[in-house]
Amino acid sequence: MGSKAPVRPPKLVAGSRVALIAPAGPLLERDDLARAEALTRALGWEPRLGAHAGRHHGYFAGTDEERLADLNAALADPEIDGVWCIRGGFGITRYLDRVDVDAFARRPKPVIGFSDVTALLLGLYARTGVVTFHGPMARQPMGPFNRDHFERVLAVPAAAGPLGRLPQPEGVLLAQQNRIATLVGGAAEGPLVGGNLTLVQALVGTPWLPSLDGALLFLEDVGEEIYRVDRMLGHLRLAGLLAGVAGVIVGRFTEMGRRGADGAMGFDAVLAAHLEPLGVPVAFGFPIGHIDEQWTLPIGVRARFDATAGTVEILEPAVG
Repeated sequence: MGSKAPVRPPKLVAGSRVALIAPAGPLLERDDLARAEALTRALGWEPRLGAHAGRHHGYFAGTDEERLADLNAALADPEIDGVWCIRGGFGITRYLDRVDVDAFARRPKPVIGFSDVTALLLGLYARTGVVTFHGPMARQPMGPFNRDHFERVLAVPAAAGPLGRLPQPEGVLLAQQNRIATLVGGAAEGPLVGGNLTLVQALVGTPWLPSLDGALLFLEDVGEEIYRVDRMLGHLRLAGLLAGVAGVIVGRFTEMGRRGADGAMGFDAVLAAHLEPLGVPVAFGFPIGHIDEQWTLPIGVRARFDATAGTVEILEPAVG
């Protein structure tokens, strides 16, 4: 979206009606739907379950048409205040070009998820400029760490419980992590853009990938071989997409394989090969990705990244 100010969706408040959808992979546990509804209520919102959320069609939660119907219905319905994905998986790029972006632009609302949902989050932001949210799925346990960051970024007062009511400071300092490894020191500011590396790469060359110029690019992935991560980063670099980034925030690359008769290379060496030459701040190990405790990051919102200190600070409101 270039230098345009992001469009902030209205915040979710007590009584907000939140659509629960499965836009990608199927729900494999019988209680996934019940847990998603229970968590939504625990946060003070009213769950509205997608008509096809419990479907199972191969490795998808229903056919493309069924999953798209639930998503577009949630985006277009004026009585729905937010859209929360129950799981990721595979399949959103099969129908991304048929998502009702016009309805979303007419009535912006928070859309939340990660993993395969990266394609939807980036696509909606690229086409409309509306902030979307890379954060926990609705079926995940919402422990204190997740809930703290989730509610502060979405600017929702916490429901009654051990966290009490959370303050809303000028900037939300997400964390300072002792386990962060600095690759290139320094600090930078810019809009947060990113998500799952596989999906970021899949959107290259399409109108569904926002510009990365001046952005703080954040990345994560799961279950990928290290040589594939190497190749995907190389693709982004060769396509010229990394040349203008302000900094790179690398999250967790969990379950990363190191198979191959030719030996293995360290993850830090792979990152260094592609990211060190950029000359911008780079650090890795942040709580982003397929992990139990993760940040909620608003795509399109300006933040400050200090690779030396291992901190990310959100500098402006993510919701209106």
